[in-house]
Amino acid sequence: MARPDNFIAQARTLVATAILAISVLPIAAGAGWPQAALPSPSPGAQEPAQQAVPQQGGPAPPSPAAAREENQGLINEIGKMFEKLPALKSPQETLEDLNARARDAAKDASESLSRLAIPSSMVSGRMACPVSANGAPDCKLGADKLCQSKGFKEGKSLNTDSAETCAAKVLIPGRARRPDDCRTDNYVTRALCQ
Repeated sequence: MARPDNFIAQARTLVATAILAISVLPIAAGAGWPQAALPSPSPGAQEPAQQAVPQQGGPAPPSPAAAREENQGLINEIGKMFEKLPALKSPQETLEDLNARARDAAKDASESLSRLAIPSSMVSGRMACPVSANGAPDCKLGADKLCQSKGFKEGKSLNTDSAETCAAKVLIPGRARRPDDCRTDNYVTRALCQ
């Protein structure tokens, strides 16, 4: 059964974090919890039993229990880190996600292949290539016309032919031939139609 790379990477991260937490626990247990520091007695200071009681109007100093609740040390930080990790999918959810992606990819591939496999046919005939505005023959238009005459929508020229077409006055004996007496016509003779 194949596992996705994302699932494996998340599992490795969790294992590495757990190993780090376990290896740091003995150090934290030996160091103890952070304690609120007591002021050191200075010369001329009162004894702890004789210290002045804070006035009721001012803020009370934080109790040691409140300090522990705010900062629980390493264990608290590791807990916060685990809370921030994204939830892992179950193997069933991961497989369902992979199957959905595979179905989508197969659907896209079949649509692409169906567009490529449009039925085509090679036809033969003779269709003139019209002359475009720049004087060149447009055999794409000629191939389209040839295919449309055979019941298809459009075509691509496979084979062309050309012929010289002259006016009848060229056949008069003794008449000199002029440059504008004849023209070259191009024809599509074979096309691939769709």
